[in-house]
Amino acid sequence: MDKDRIAGAAKQTKGTIKEVAGEITGDAKLNAEGKMDKAKGKVQNAVGGAKDKVRDIARGDD
Repeated sequence: MDKDRIAGAAKQTKGTIKEVAGEITGDAKLNAEGKMDKAKGKVQNAVGGAKDKVRDIARGDD
């Protein structure tokens, strides 16, 4: 598993926490930051998945 997948998943989790905290407290900025973190995490996770796929193909695992 690529380190980008792990870091991306962590960013998504952090984003979810921020987003919910923003909703609960009525803090629109915190909510927006959480949504942005989630989006960045999804992209980073996808990049890591692509790297894993390329690595698997190069090894002949696919």
